[in-house]
Amino acid sequence: MDYLWTPWRYQYMAQAAGGQPPECIFCDAVAKKRDSETLIVHRGAKAFVILNRFPYTSGHVLIVPYAHVAELELCDAETLGEMMLLAQRVEAVYRGEYKPDGMNLGMNLGRAAGAGVAGHLHLHMLPRWIGDSNFMTVTGETRVHPEDLKTTYERLSKALA
Repeated sequence: MDYLWTPWRYQYMAQAAGGQPPECIFCDAVAKKRDSETLIVHRGAKAFVILNRFPYTSGHVLIVPYAHVAELELCDAETLGEMMLLAQRVEAVYRGEYKPDGMNLGMNLGRAAGAGVAGHLHLHMLPRWIGDSNFMTVTGETRVHPEDLKTTYERLSKALA
């Protein structure tokens, strides 16, 4: 029998089972000023790029405004513009570092839309490859990643510097 170990998932399961999460994971990460610990790979003037701790694929990031707002209409034009410029930079980094076949970008505004952090808007961005969805996700509800978060952090923070 083969075993697939994903010890990093324990943190997610423990949080889901109880523990008191911070009021806002994004505001908490920015305030800590320990980017390698909180996985902030780049800080801009109005927005930042942070790794998704529970990624769909290797390289999955979130582009997040510093302002704690839940709706696009509450976000100023400069911030929205910087978020798109950061998305362009991440796209270039993905093409150079990961050589994906495509990319997904998206926002889920509100819990009903699937937002995991409903009170602070954020743009998901992730590289995709033909064949990156396989039987493990479909039948085993498990994702297989070839790269750990520390390696992803080092690659992306260096490339975005």
